[in-house]
Amino acid sequence: MPTSSESFEPLDVSLSPQERFEEYLQTRGLRQTSQRKFLIEAVFQEHDHFDADELIDRLPRRGEKNYVSSATVYRTLREFVDAGLLKSFQLDGRTVYELDYGYPQHDHLYCTRCRKLFEFQSESLMQLRDEVAHEKGFRVSGHRMIIQGVCRDCTKNRRKKRKQDLV
Repeated sequence: MPTSSESFEPLDVSLSPQERFEEYLQTRGLRQTSQRKFLIEAVFQEHDHFDADELIDRLPRRGEKNYVSSATVYRTLREFVDAGLLKSFQLDGRTVYELDYGYPQHDHLYCTRCRKLFEFQSESLMQLRDEVAHEKGFRVSGHRMIIQGVCRDCTKNRRKKRKQDLV
């Protein structure tokens, strides 16, 4: 999934994603496997939004070194979400994942034409969220906003096509 984002500086965290996941596994009596280690490296080497199929396409194929089955990918992605390493959300009927651990709160603009996600941070949006929560006596634990519309590039391309049609 194409992503356009401001360059968010990762936050300082006390544990690496690998160490955080190992801690999560230990608290549940699960063991760290080479496949889980490989998947965490594959996921955290890029800051982009992806679905399970896009991740599987980037991974080694059956018979190659570090091959991970589709079932293991799906199960491990759920574990990454439970461990607080990834966030997941529904977009166009798909489950989309993004890095959570070590990344600041942000929101999204989603172009319904080209399917790009644009990340943004807004201090005024955070203030409004906190003011509304305070008025309602609500303690905020987080939020997710996805604003849908058409991006500048798609709007320009549509205008060009219309002008050409008139000639």
